[in-house]
Amino acid sequence: MVTVEPSTRVASLSEKAYFLLRDRLVTLEIPPGATIDERDLQDQLGLGRTPIREALRRLADARLVEVVPRRGMFASHVDLGDLRAISEVRTRLEGYAAGLAARRARPGELAEADALLADLADLAAAPTGQRDLIRLDQRVHRLVHRATHNGFLAATLEEYYVHSLRLWFLVLDQLPHLEHAVGEHVELLTSVRDRDASAAERIASRHVADFEDKIRSAL
Repeated sequence: MVTVEPSTRVASLSEKAYFLLRDRLVTLEIPPGATIDERDLQDQLGLGRTPIREALRRLADARLVEVVPRRGMFASHVDLGDLRAISEVRTRLEGYAAGLAARRARPGELAEADALLADLADLAAAPTGQRDLIRLDQRVHRLVHRATHNGFLAATLEEYYVHSLRLWFLVLDQLPHLEHAVGEHVELLTSVRDRDASAAERIASRHVADFEDKIRSAL
């Protein structure tokens, strides 16, 4: 029988707490400015103090949670300055990552790209809503990030991508259905699958810039 050492078990629970809380912050289930109460989170998630505290520390490092001395902990606010700063980084790095993915993607990742292209075709044929597009957007970007086979780059992109998702959820009801985004995803995945690195880099950078324009107009 394989047993989990206590430190490993705590790390695993901390990871679980981190992703559960991150999802709540990104989808605005915990809205910007909301007070973060550790005991409430322990009760809601059924986890102990240590995993929750470790998760909140990571979320503070990721700027999703803000610690205010003598006042407490709060979900961080979102503003246009965040959008500009995030886009400045993502425009360059997402393009670079897409170029690397086109060069380095392995057969399994190319097969995943084909599966995603089929799902995007279904979405284009029968649009359903922003949340379905968000789910596919996450799958596309995270596939590209993985296919770089550069863990440092993928981790950096994930941090900024999460903030972009949060901004998207913030204006979700104010945006028209982004049919053009489906086409951009198709172009990006096709260029990666065809190993056209220059096209992949150009398309990914343009996609991020277009996203910033749409969010800015809604804010």
